[in-house]
Amino acid sequence: MEIAELHKLFLQSNKVSTDTRKIEKDSIFFALKGDNFNGNTFAAQALENGAKYVVIDQVAFHTNNQTILVKNTLKTLQELATYHRNYLKVKIIALTGSNGKTTTKELINATLSQKYKTVATIGNLNNHIGVPLTLLSMSTNTEIGIVEMGANHLHEIEFLCKITQPDYGYITNFGKAHLEGFGSTEGVIQGKTELYHYLIANNKHIFFNADDSVQANKLNGYIKKSGFSQSNKEYYNISLIEANPFVTYKIEDTTITSNLIGAYNFTNLSAASTIAKYFNISLESIKTGIENYTPKNNRSQIITIKNNKVILDAYNANPTSMLAALTNFSNLKDNNKAVILGDMFELGNESKKEHQNIAQLVIDLDFDIVYLVGENFYKTETPSNKVKKYKSFEDFKNSFTKPKNTTLLIKGSRGMALERTLDFM
Repeated sequence: MEIAELHKLFLQSNKVSTDTRKIEKDSIFFALKGDNFNGNTFAAQALENGAKYVVIDQVAFHTNNQTILVKNTLKTLQELATYHRNYLKVKIIALTGSNGKTTTKELINATLSQKYKTVATIGNLNNHIGVPLTLLSMSTNTEIGIVEMGANHLHEIEFLCKITQPDYGYITNFGKAHLEGFGSTEGVIQGKTELYHYLIANNKHIFFNADDSVQANKLNGYIKKSGFSQSNKEYYNISLIEANPFVTYKIEDTTITSNLIGAYNFTNLSAASTIAKYFNISLESIKTGIENYTPKNNRSQIITIKNNKVILDAYNANPTSMLAALTNFSNLKDNNKAVILGDMFELGNESKKEHQNIAQLVIDLDFDIVYLVGENFYKTETPSNKVKKYKSFEDFKNSFTKPKNTTLLIKGSRGMALERTLDFM
């Protein structure tokens, strides 16, 4: 079936689904395959559960006119998403980066939605499947789409750009994330700037942090760009007032106090504010959007448990975000500070060195007590009686003493699921 014909069926349906457990009536089910599953085997079940059509790529499951046989289901999903994107002619803002993608995406959505009908990536559905699903969730009512792009190898952002065809783009930063896939920090920079390459090649608009020398150098000579800076008068000036614990900043004569902790979130807030200003959102509306946004999903949340204050930042971690979180935590004026850190994943050959660097950092910052959890942190050298190490989460759980009148920072990679700590506090 041609993509144009499939798109007509898509417009008649309710939505796209890839999971039979979440089928909505009159949706189109795409039978995707993975290492441990084959969606084709669930085609009949999808129809029974209410799907209007199922898209399959194995002839054995082609049973009736509700089953649509294609050569490759995933490729068809991606092609349909691009076709739909062009059918809508919606303005698309794409963003990537090592840290802060999801938070920045949420902030952009919070500000732009003050004036426009927006659709943004849900959660962090930012890969070769999530990006097409985001595009297909947009409708003729959508005025601006905000698409988050994730990658852990070279050429992934390049590929996602071909699917999305963004009109605008922003890179949060270049950090030590996914070193196993990118090979080095230089590889990270190369991979993330694939977004710049697409935008420049197609004469599209770029937003950037003018105080980031790497970004500034990459865009030197390019005209269609809007930057923000704390000091460079050539760009939109936004100044940090404080971050103790919530980030307060100033734009022109407007002071905005966010619900985000950590000075590292200042650039995320600045980016969202700059983009909103570009799209003619008033400062009053920017302030409303930012101040009404509350972080969730284990990202820089502040939670009060009994007489303790917990900064829960356990959604993900890499050496760059660890450094930022720990430095910010050390600058807080709170007494009795405790740190619970979980292993950082996908660091490849750099894992031993980077875990040791963070272990030494927590010693140097002299927190009252530090818990290091995971096999990588367990192997570090920590000549301090304030540091306790545990090979597994279970070991940590069985030895953890409930704190009193303490401020805790909890941070680790997603696989560590350190938010479980809250269950026994």
